[in-house]
Amino acid sequence: MKHKLTFALIMGMITTAIISFTLIALNLGFSEKFLTTWLRSWSISYVLAVTAMLTIAPRVQLLVGYLLGNPASRQEKK
Repeated sequence: MKHKLTFALIMGMITTAIISFTLIALNLGFSEKFLTTWLRSWSISYVLAVTAMLTIAPRVQLLVGYLLGNPASRQEKK
């Protein structure tokens, strides 16, 4: 569990930083409000992304295992 939590925290930080930076830059441009808008958007998206990774990812892993015929994922569901 420690590994999954650490992974989610780091991966969430990197992906949300890249995506929020890009979208704010495209939609707002590099104005006076860029940094504060980006940091606010990043913090919101970070919380959402990490929460989603921790709650949704295990179910998606099971689904992928089921779709690809991974017997281990079928055993975890029981």
